[in-house]
Amino acid sequence: MRLEDFHFDLPDELIARYPTEQRSASRLLCLDGQSGAVDHKHFYDLVDLLHPDDLLVFNNTRVIPARLFGQKVTGGKLEILIERLDSDVEAIAHIRSNRTPKPGSHFVLENGFKVLITGRKEALFSLQLQEGDWQTAMIAVGHMPLPPYIDRADELSDKERYQTVYSKVDGAVAAPTAGLHFDDELLEKIRSKGVDSAFVTLHVGAGTFSPVRVENITEHKMHSEWFEVSQEVCDKVNATRAKGGRVIAVGTTSVRCLESASIDGSIKPHMGETDIFIYPGYQFRSVDALITNFHLPESTLMMLVSAFAGKDHIMNAYAEAVREHYRFFSYGDSMFIHQIKTESRLIQTSRSASEDSLRETHNAI
Repeated sequence: MRLEDFHFDLPDELIARYPTEQRSASRLLCLDGQSGAVDHKHFYDLVDLLHPDDLLVFNNTRVIPARLFGQKVTGGKLEILIERLDSDVEAIAHIRSNRTPKPGSHFVLENGFKVLITGRKEALFSLQLQEGDWQTAMIAVGHMPLPPYIDRADELSDKERYQTVYSKVDGAVAAPTAGLHFDDELLEKIRSKGVDSAFVTLHVGAGTFSPVRVENITEHKMHSEWFEVSQEVCDKVNATRAKGGRVIAVGTTSVRCLESASIDGSIKPHMGETDIFIYPGYQFRSVDALITNFHLPESTLMMLVSAFAGKDHIMNAYAEAVREHYRFFSYGDSMFIHQIKTESRLIQTSRSASEDSLRETHNAI
């Protein structure tokens, strides 16, 4: 498939720069993955679309204040976006400045902490904090790492709204945005209906915003992200399937967790890195329905949802969302994709190298 197959035109005014006043008041486009039929609701209507035997799988990663600002010894300014923390004092990060700094050079954060650049691999730099620890530095002067299409400075309210209400495990530099629509009241209504829940962890990296730069999408190399699927999650998935319920992933990150842990056909506990790339032709093994936001044109997430519901159904649904003035991207509205095609479980035309890598890791456990 070609990159242009996943393009759509989006008016700038449909990009959500701010969230809705109430989390669950966002709109919800319901897509039948078999027929392509579309229905328009609000997110608080989700409780009526769930069944007592269903299982909602959430990503409980917590966004860290990973954007920091500093100054070179020579006086030039820097912007740092931490990709991940390797220890209390070591980090991998993107650096933006007028002149690219070199390994061996120092810079100083706004709070006066000195940082040494110890290495570089492609677009990422290895950083070592010379005093204190990254957690302290981020709490002191870190900013919420809003996505580049939210073209404004972060505000105090973003510390709460660019975070799910159930976030728990620090490590993400981008929010699992499908979960931003849940509030405590809606979660309680869902629990009262008898719907079960489970929590996986995937620390979303800045690579999630990296554009696909090849025309043949099968040649694209996905970024790697740390994830964990516990035995408890596996047991709940299997129990849900046994009683005829649906495994509903809340967000594409939950999909990537569940599918990465299901490479051998059945779900197994796993902790490590995944660079799984899901695009049309992929055989879904553990996910029956999906709650997701609207994604960027030509992005790997557009390819994932197209694999889930069929490219034509997705492109038609997006065109409908544009016509109906839905709000797009991280702070935007949402979709509930249900009734996926049976063929998506039976036919697989290709397999990415990341699946082979995960299979080897499973076999070694």
